[in-house]
Amino acid sequence: MTEHADTSDRVRTDDTDGLIVADVMHDSYATLPVTATVADARAWFAAGARHRLALVTDGARYVGCLTALDIPDAVDADASVAAIARHGRTLAPDATAASGYDVVLKAGAGRVPVVDDDGHLVGVLAITTDARYFACRER
Repeated sequence: MTEHADTSDRVRTDDTDGLIVADVMHDSYATLPVTATVADARAWFAAGARHRLALVTDGARYVGCLTALDIPDAVDADASVAAIARHGRTLAPDATAASGYDVVLKAGAGRVPVVDDDGHLVGVLAITTDARYFACRER
């Protein structure tokens, strides 16, 4: 059986006039601490299909991100996840939602971290797998 999410209150990616990233981002998300190991990251990815992008933070400060594919099999399980996390593309919360959509599409992971001017992780901009909606909480 295929489940379909109710999209009646979601923001369509082709209806972004006047919206900024902060309007359509997730503001609730899980992170891995900078002290996490590769074993911790592997366990986090294995815990659920919704875990597609691991966000690594040092307190509130954004350190980097990685996908399960970013972790080579040969990497020692006790190695620091921060050592292999990539800073990659980020978005400012005041960027336009339309430009954020373009960045997410190009990133390939379906989501991009949102980082403020002080380097703090404040959210994640994500789109649905069909790229028709922002995958944010209904507002």
